[in-house]
Amino acid sequence: PKAFPLLSPPNALHPTVSSRMHGVLACVFSMQTKTISESLLIAILTLGVFGIINTEMGVVGIIPQIAERFDVTVSTSALCVSVFALVVSVAAPVLPLLFSGINRRTMMLAALILFVASNILSMVTDSFAVLLAARALPAFLHPVYVAMAFTLAAAATKDDPSRGIARVFVGVSAGMVLGVPMTTFVTTHWSYEAAIGIFAVINTVVLVATFFLVPNMPAKQHNPGHQLRVLKKPSLWLGVSAFTCINGAMFGFFSFMSDFLHEVSAFSFDAVSSVLLAYGFANIVGNMLAGRVFGRYKKLFTRVGPAMMLVLYSLLYVFAPNGIFAAVLVVLLGICAGFINISGQYMISSAAREAPDFSNGLFLTAANFGTAMGTSLCGIFISLMDSRAALFATGILLIVSLVLSYARTTAGSADYEKVCRACPT
Repeated sequence: PKAFPLLSPPNALHPTVSSRMHGVLACVFSMQTKTISESLLIAILTLGVFGIINTEMGVVGIIPQIAERFDVTVSTSALCVSVFALVVSVAAPVLPLLFSGINRRTMMLAALILFVASNILSMVTDSFAVLLAARALPAFLHPVYVAMAFTLAAAATKDDPSRGIARVFVGVSAGMVLGVPMTTFVTTHWSYEAAIGIFAVINTVVLVATFFLVPNMPAKQHNPGHQLRVLKKPSLWLGVSAFTCINGAMFGFFSFMSDFLHEVSAFSFDAVSSVLLAYGFANIVGNMLAGRVFGRYKKLFTRVGPAMMLVLYSLLYVFAPNGIFAAVLVVLLGICAGFINISGQYMISSAAREAPDFSNGLFLTAANFGTAMGTSLCGIFISLMDSRAALFATGILLIVSLVLSYARTTAGSADYEKVCRACPT
């Protein structure tokens, strides 16, 4: 495999790497010589992101089992998703910049240690309050680890940083494609403790690999002041608000999808795992399709996307009792979600192309705050009516997002290709 020499000159980096990354890597390249295989480094980073996404989203598939184990309602057990997402949404635009002066490897190790401790505590506790605390604490370092993983991945593929970043994104997709159904399967056939234990094992493996294989990365403090100026732009706030509602609709319902499919569509838990797996793969297909055509029709997809989702969720409400139709609609929703994610990135990053790091943080904030808001709103409707009523909350959020998305696309935008070059993540 291709070697990744850490003493390569920083000016060999692809010009799309941000100035912040350039400063970090300049420190890396000044260290003593240390070489690591590019494929091995990318594998460590990908597995690390996979473990973190697993910890965040893996519990989505076992909300009913968590409710039963801790003797709480299904809507209360969904706090395991919304609390984590809410913390990430607050930390995402702030902590990566605040910790920019600390050794990158040290912060990565700290994040992994916190995630392992969280997994172990979640596995052994009998208190739901302790479980929520164990979920909330590592969420603060979630965006820090992910940001640093992308920095290393870009450095490992100096000829094309976006290639390394895209490969690390496999960890994100795998966390959705494999993590949720895997957790559901293990919990159904073994136990909740076994499923959480898998999270702990994955994060421990990455922790050990990071300690022995990832080099020190002394960092320079980055002044975020100039990036904060983009907050004055109305178009940015419209983009953030629109994607918050869209993601809230998608992941608010997704948090209860396993319960919905089990209670309304009468799927067994094994069948639920299969449908969730199909949804995840469909999401990847949607991303691939969007990558080919979104750049040519970005305004159209940005406006039509929420409407398509609204139609599909409405059909799901009507045909949910029919298992085959329900499964087909879930797969179609997964494909649409792939387009929606790119639309959300476009709405936010194109409004703040001069501040790519900060806009990335705002994108992550919008995604996670939307997840927390959507999960809570869907939980309220479920507690007032039934599992099927979660789709009412989804519909409300999508209607609001339709208005905001249209307003965003009429408020001015930057060329999408230029945005992508300025913001490779």
